Amino acid sequence: MTTTDKIWMDGELVDWDDAQVHVLSHSLHYGLGVFEGIRCYRCDDGSSAVFRLDDHARRLRDSAHILSLDCPWSQDEIATACLDTIKANGLKECYIRPLLYLGEGEMGLAATSNKVHLSIAVWPWGAYLGDDAIKNGIRLKTSSLQRYTVNSFMTKAKATGQYINSILASREAANSGYDEALLLDVDGFVAEGCGENLFMARGGRVKTPNIATVLEGITRDTVITLLRDQGVDLVEERFTRDEIYIADEAWFTGTAAEITPIASLDDRKVGPGKPGPITKALQETFFAVIRGKQPSYEHWLTRVPS
Repeated sequence: MTTTDKIWMDGELVDWDDAQVHVLSHSLHYGLGVFEGIRCYRCDDGSSAVFRLDDHARRLRDSAHILSLDCPWSQDEIATACLDTIKANGLKECYIRPLLYLGEGEMGLAATSNKVHLSIAVWPWGAYLGDDAIKNGIRLKTSSLQRYTVNSFMTKAKATGQYINSILASREAANSGYDEALLLDVDGFVAEGCGENLFMARGGRVKTPNIATVLEGITRDTVITLLRDQGVDLVEERFTRDEIYIADEAWFTGTAAEITPIASLDDRKVGPGKPGPITKALQETFFAVIRGKQPSYEHWLTRVPS
């Protein structure tokens, strides 16, 4: 991991090495915290822009609200702090990680009096699954683990502790020689990847799982908008993993993953085993949008002050 100079913590920019938390911080012990993954891109005109910053700041506060965490910072304050942190580190492109967490104090589970903290770190980060994955696709394996249910965790919150499910699935896939894992819901239908939403295309029609048991991904929403603007027939519904086996193409979406094609699932090629025409066209449009080359989607970009 590439370190940077400054991290924003509770309203102050501190040196990277000084961005410390107490060992008895409640969130460290019990996993009650919320976070976001956001990207800042260098645009073709030389400026830098954060993609859908306001939506990410809103979701951070929404996640905190779902988990009954009192966030002392407004949506605008969070967005401004992200921009200030990018500028302080002099980065033209970076990944942005806001983290809202409970500090030390009560060690009981409820911990109603512990102070809520917010940190924002930024660092350079390329393609999440590698440049080759973006170009040629990844090998996917259905996990032995299930995605959690709506009555066991709050699925609309991007919560830290809930990612243990994803970590275990990701490690299982990696240890078996695959790039990433596919998680099914408790009824056996396709849910999502370890940190990505999933789309598949068959016969010119695109499907993505409905949001009942998956995170409302911001890149997912972006892709749905782009496809519908292009007149592509798209539905949100349940489907099984073997429908992916016989799909024409499939891909993951996510802030980290961006648009990552799926070459195979469970050792079955998906389509020809390489990115299909819908995936490639979507990648071309998406990367044009984030580089500021699509004026109709300029409202998704927040320019970093020079």
